Amino acid sequence: MKIGLVLSGGGARGFAHLGVIKALLEQGIQIDRMAGTSAGAIVGALIATGYSPDEALRLIESSAFMRHLRPAWTRMGLLRIDTIIDLYKKYIPEDRFEALSIPLHVAAVNLTDGELVIFDKGELIRPVLASCCLPGIFEPLLINKKQYIDGGALNNLPVEPVVGQVDYLIGSHCNPFPAHKPIRTARGVLERSLVLSVQSKTRERAALCNFFIEPPELTNFSVTDAKRAREIFQVGYRHAKTLNVAAAIEQGVDSV
Repeated sequence: MKIGLVLSGGGARGFAHLGVIKALLEQGIQIDRMAGTSAGAIVGALIATGYSPDEALRLIESSAFMRHLRPAWTRMGLLRIDTIIDLYKKYIPEDRFEALSIPLHVAAVNLTDGELVIFDKGELIRPVLASCCLPGIFEPLLINKKQYIDGGALNNLPVEPVVGQVDYLIGSHCNPFPAHKPIRTARGVLERSLVLSVQSKTRERAALCNFFIEPPELTNFSVTDAKRAREIFQVGYRHAKTLNVAAAIEQGVDSV
């Protein structure tokens, strides 16, 4: 049976994906195909390159990629994300989708043409970073003279490339909605607004998954809480450990 895994965007909360994957692997679940947006694209690329979840966590923590970012000096964003391409090439030396051990689909938004694009062939690192270009923070990334931004702007759970390609589809979502939680800061208003915008179509896409994983404790973390990476990783791991995904797969049971 072929197993697919779709990884949502979610900023620092995306570290939870690594914990989820670790729990799935411990249950004997091998992933045959993946798709991801933003943080999910980074996690997917590292896992598909061959890193274990723990290795990927240590790599991201040690790389301190924020030190490699540079001001954009334009009106299109505060920072340039293309300045960390060489950093990622240290960890993903074969910069091609075809070199991955697990097929991967990466969602990014073509801002020039106003459409979602799924990358799964050719150059790997630029599409992965383009998928992370949060509007207003990062300058759009150029690929073939087109401007690309965060895939979550149009699709934060890109199930479509995997549907029909696998027998059982698992969705890992790291943006649970913090219902009834009051907002008291401008930052809180911005973050809640972003969550609402990306959630608009997520539930419809979640329904296409056979099993949907969404750790509720992630509401205690901000999308900018990168310094709490290990805590977030453990939240994803502990939650997925409580779910008997392997039994659901064996029995062909849906849990969405």
